[in-house]
Amino acid sequence: MTHYAKLKWYCRRGMRELDLLLEGFLENRYEALSATDRVSFERLLDCSNEDLMAWLIDGDSPRDEQLAGIVNWIRTRHL
Repeated sequence: MTHYAKLKWYCRRGMRELDLLLEGFLENRYEALSATDRVSFERLLDCSNEDLMAWLIDGDSPRDEQLAGIVNWIRTRHL
């Protein structure tokens, strides 16, 4: 399995809103990210669905600056 295929699998959260948001971001924006932002995105995929919903859908921000940066990127450039 390629690295991209693994990321696509990890974007599947079992929650339609998150699936659409994360998979869409991966397909449309991941290639444009810097190496640092790619690492942040991959770290984001390790977070719980509850945290992802709070950050991406409800508008909360993670305390971690790198995660906050990628969350902001997803919210402002993908939605």
